[in-house]
Amino acid sequence: MGIHVELEKCIGCSLCVRACGVNAIEIVNKKAVIDLEKCTLCAACVEACKKYQAITITKESSGGTKNIADYKNVAIFVEQHNGIVAGVSYEMLGEGRKLADQLKEKLVAVLLGHDMQKQADELVKFGADRVVYYNSEKLANFQDDSYAQIVSEFVDTEKPAIILAGASAIGRSFIPKVAARVWGGLTADCTKLEIDVEKHLLLGTRPAFGGNLMATIICPHHRPQIATVRHKVMKAATRDEHRTGEVVVHNVETEKLTIRTTIVDIVKEVESTVNITEADIIVSGGRGMGKPENMSIVKDLAEVLGAAVGASRAVVDAGWIPYSHQVGQTGKTVCPKLYVACGISGSVQHMAGMQSSDYIIAINKDPNADIFQIANLGIVGDVMEVVPALTKAFKESLGK
Repeated sequence: MGIHVELEKCIGCSLCVRACGVNAIEIVNKKAVIDLEKCTLCAACVEACKKYQAITITKESSGGTKNIADYKNVAIFVEQHNGIVAGVSYEMLGEGRKLADQLKEKLVAVLLGHDMQKQADELVKFGADRVVYYNSEKLANFQDDSYAQIVSEFVDTEKPAIILAGASAIGRSFIPKVAARVWGGLTADCTKLEIDVEKHLLLGTRPAFGGNLMATIICPHHRPQIATVRHKVMKAATRDEHRTGEVVVHNVETEKLTIRTTIVDIVKEVESTVNITEADIIVSGGRGMGKPENMSIVKDLAEVLGAAVGASRAVVDAGWIPYSHQVGQTGKTVCPKLYVACGISGSVQHMAGMQSSDYIIAINKDPNADIFQIANLGIVGDVMEVVPALTKAFKESLGK
């Protein structure tokens, strides 16, 4: 990929200089000169020079010019932890199945791991027509280099038109590398996916400007069309015992993997409560809890309800609770059956991560708090009085 100035056409008008946002262009001897080290190839100068067409950007993939017609089928990346398929992957299977049916194409699942033959076979029961399983001891645990390498090779071989992956820590980490390697288009953090069947285009919708509006993004000129999707916003696939499909196993030779890092140790966070992304009930605390010691009140209610403990960004930033508990646009998107917000005023970013909950209870002393706009039940009162009272009442009613 490169940028070129045709000196015969350039008149030194400086329009490109004014359009460049990184100060990469200057006029020398009445001709535009581009500093390639500064240039980001954003094409703003090309647009500014439309009248004279003196600046052009050329794009080539590593394998030459792509024929979009060669790409078909929907593929999903299956995320796994310690040999267990992650919940978000079942959501990708469900959404991928729907998109593949609309396009009348196949759904292909790509799984990376070690000793996961049974899990690979099981993916067929959850909607996959074809499962491509890469088996290696070095693929048991996630590493950016090896996963990006294998999935890129999968794309070059299988040529899927669409690839879906969860917008988890893993998906957000390596999927952009895959997109860059295969010259695909990536829409990150989607909350809705649709298909333009006539043009075979993936329509990826995601929050923009702090969740104040939704942007729908398309990729008409590149393949594959790649999207990472937020956890708990898509309906998970259901198991069908009668489904059949093809499972292809590739035993990867370790020496062929490019790995620049070594996993020394994996330290698991020990918590007595449930993971927030998988929980049916979440009790969250916000700045209104006053001080870090008061978060124990939130944890007490969560333990009685068998719930996960969540938190707003302000609480996490203050160091009251680890980041893994953060709910919101910059944390985790959740969709529990019950969400209890304690002392959370309701910023746009926080509500974007939990507003799809089935039932929301908000407790706040400010009757005008934004959280009440989306709450099914609002309690105006001091959280230091209301939450302990609820904990006591639930203990008695649940026999705890």
